[in-house]
Amino acid sequence: MGEGGGRAPKVTVAGGAKVTVLPLDEPAGATVLAFPGPARPRRRRRAWLAVAAVAAVVVVIMATTVFSPLLGVRTIEVSGNKLATGKLLQTVLGPLRGKPLPQVRSADVERLLAAVPQVKSVDVQARPPSTLVVHIVEREPVALLKKGDHFILVDPDGVELGSTKDQAKVALPLIDGGTANIGKDTFAAMTAVLASLPQSVLGQLASASAKSPDAVLLLLNDGKTVIWGNASEMALKAKVLTALVNAPAPTPTPGAPDPAPVQVYDVSAPRYPVTR
Repeated sequence: MGEGGGRAPKVTVAGGAKVTVLPLDEPAGATVLAFPGPARPRRRRRAWLAVAAVAAVVVVIMATTVFSPLLGVRTIEVSGNKLATGKLLQTVLGPLRGKPLPQVRSADVERLLAAVPQVKSVDVQARPPSTLVVHIVEREPVALLKKGDHFILVDPDGVELGSTKDQAKVALPLIDGGTANIGKDTFAAMTAVLASLPQSVLGQLASASAKSPDAVLLLLNDGKTVIWGNASEMALKAKVLTALVNAPAPTPTPGAPDPAPVQVYDVSAPRYPVTR
């Protein structure tokens, strides 16, 4: 107890800092030392600032990567094409040159190649720093159509894929009459049939004709006829026809006339094929 009845303040240590605690009867005007601010919020704020700085750097790097002319497309590698020439494809894809590689999307390539009828689908890959790889899947021609003095290659949808003046150079059957004369449905049935045939049989066909979608006829190069019928059970019909065409000729019976050569293969009912 000091003079005037007052008591001396107590000094304690809290977290390394001196703190003065006044007794309840301490006279007014005494100095009180406050607790220092906690260090945790300051450390958290510094951590957030560091994260924000790193994020800003990442954004700058990404923006530089996406828009940098250093990654502009310089080389376009095209593969898988047979009908469409490489020169044509390089010309069509020309607008992509100089565009930053990260900005090139598959949709961009597909949009440009939509003008090339031979292209069915594409697969696009980026090869940094400046090469775009485009693999093309082309439509498959299944027949020829006579048009003026040349022949048009068509796929099962009737899409024109090219032309030739020499039919003998293309191992595809000729569709008699063309789409204008045989009708859309009949044409679709014929091309569907041709698309189902294995190459070993397709290469032996001279022509195809039909009076209706249910009466498709095929003529082989050796003059034999295939009665196909409609477009049902095409896989089975193709399998049966392949077996019939490749079957060995019947062995003559001694003393009997030689069997007549097969002129007609009827696979319209493939589970009960007929030859005659």
